[in-house]
Amino acid sequence: MFKKIIIILLAASMLFAYTGCSSGEPTGDGFSGAVIVDGSGTVYPLMAHLAEEYMTTQESGVSVQVGRAGSSAGFKKFIPGETDFSNASRKIKDSEVELLKEQGLELGTDVLEFKLALDGLTMVISKDNTWATEMTAEEIISMYVSGTYKADDAVLWSDIRAGWPTEEIKFYGPNENHGTYEFFYEKILDEQPMVATASLQQEYSTLVDLVSNDKNAIAFFGFGYYVSNQDILQAVSVDFGEGPVTPTLETIGEDLPYAAFTRPVFTYLNAHYAKEKPQVLDYAKFMVSPEGATNLAGINGFAPLPADVYAGYAAQLDAIQ
Repeated sequence: MFKKIIIILLAASMLFAYTGCSSGEPTGDGFSGAVIVDGSGTVYPLMAHLAEEYMTTQESGVSVQVGRAGSSAGFKKFIPGETDFSNASRKIKDSEVELLKEQGLELGTDVLEFKLALDGLTMVISKDNTWATEMTAEEIISMYVSGTYKADDAVLWSDIRAGWPTEEIKFYGPNENHGTYEFFYEKILDEQPMVATASLQQEYSTLVDLVSNDKNAIAFFGFGYYVSNQDILQAVSVDFGEGPVTPTLETIGEDLPYAAFTRPVFTYLNAHYAKEKPQVLDYAKFMVSPEGATNLAGINGFAPLPADVYAGYAAQLDAIQ
């Protein structure tokens, strides 16, 4: 009789554990190991906050490690299988999809794409800059395009608008490793050559320092980085044709006034790793849960997506066995 009781209790505990892991809700309990994330520097603050919240609230032994090599550099690690997730501030390119296929991976089945939130590309200037607080979209594009004003000489603020200082503009931005650079170059500049004097940096913290300490500097990066540094930077309000629009969580959106400079940000999941490593799947479920991106996007300077979008991603993850 004693043996029968033990067997029944063991079977019940196994059934409870199985249903707990298959309920579609992130539990964290009993999981251990690591979750490896790398990629976009723009997405980094949001993903790092998600990782911190997961490790704090889920009471698991999982270590979520988040890097910020840049979107392109992140895919170079993700495609050969070095990471579980790859963050990107732009969609995966066709050339990268082809490299996935060479690894035997298909986008949509072996690799899942999750749109995490919406970001507003933000033009930032020093607090000491008193003249360029409002610019038209055409002025921003023209000033960053090589040769529009002076083919061989430095571009001056007075070249952009009469009455502005006759001082050289110091152009900055993230380098080619970052999806933000690609978005700006491909979507905003329409692949026109960028001004030759632009200094492109790997680290966003470097950009913040360079711009905040130079009244003649201007740079572009994600709204979240501006929000976390708005004590030393100011955002340029952009006129898209109907008056200046300041990037905020209320104006950033695909159908909102800042739409022309709005873009989605993504993370990509290796579905095979989600099947093989319970901690990876559990973290993915937390990421798209109401406690995850919905709750933390706005805190980190991103506009969250509608709840049904995250719910659809949760259903995809529930289907992984």
